[in-house]
Amino acid sequence: MAEAAGVRTERPGRGPAGAPADPTGPGDRGAEPWRWVTGLRAYGLIVAMWVRSAMAYRVSFVLTALGNFSVTALDFVAILLMFAHVDALGGYTLPEIAFLYGTSGVAFGLADLALGSMDRLGRRVRDGTLDTMLVRPAPMLAQVAADRFALRRVGRVAQGLLVLIWALAALDVDWTPVKLVLLPVMLLSGGVIFTAVFVAGGAFQFWAQDASQVQNSFTYGGATLLQYPPTVFARDLVRGVTFVVPLAFVNWLPALHILGREDPLGLPGWVDFLPPVVALVCCALAGLVWRAGLRSYRSTGS
Repeated sequence: MAEAAGVRTERPGRGPAGAPADPTGPGDRGAEPWRWVTGLRAYGLIVAMWVRSAMAYRVSFVLTALGNFSVTALDFVAILLMFAHVDALGGYTLPEIAFLYGTSGVAFGLADLALGSMDRLGRRVRDGTLDTMLVRPAPMLAQVAADRFALRRVGRVAQGLLVLIWALAALDVDWTPVKLVLLPVMLLSGGVIFTAVFVAGGAFQFWAQDASQVQNSFTYGGATLLQYPPTVFARDLVRGVTFVVPLAFVNWLPALHILGREDPLGLPGWVDFLPPVVALVCCALAGLVWRAGLRSYRSTGS
């Protein structure tokens, strides 16, 4: 439905007559403290619906999860084949590369499991089905994030976790209390950073509409980039993923501290402990971009 066709298309937060307003809209300022609670509850209900749907065909779910596990495992098989001919890559041994691979895989897998459906937003914008979400009494972000939730993606998380466990067993690391705390913080913060990238990439599709591949270049492409040590890439690229799109805080920088490696950019040591702060900043920026994109939405025009 388009304004050009004489049908009034309401902006988020001001639903059509008789329809509930979107809780994420600008007209719902009084509900600000409850916005996150409402969003998480709506997300949980939609996810539970899709999980029940997947569990109705359990054999199919197991097969697709195993398929997802196997496909992602091929990346690590390629690394194993590479190390059949070399002893080190960029000065890093196989267990160290496996550590980077595992931390990147787990962090990205968690974000992909939670918000992997964000790349469908452009399709919904083009075909007009996004309009149906605007009149539902649930935050738009929660609906888009949980849309067609694919529990089979847990296979990616499991595969990355198995590689990480093997790497931890093979590495000779002098574990300290700080390093023991930094490891789970790195995984959780990395997942949140990737989540913010998913949200920002989804918001970009409000303007570009057909930009899912651009989003994937930063999400899937970024996860692949982080599987390898920063020493094999040009310094300008390392600066870009540190100061522009801060994917280096997912695992590169904290992993340098755990592995006892020097920072190729010469950054001070305290930077290695910033992933939680960077994750919060990324979430705030992604939220602003999402709100700007949602406010600019004017239906499909057809």
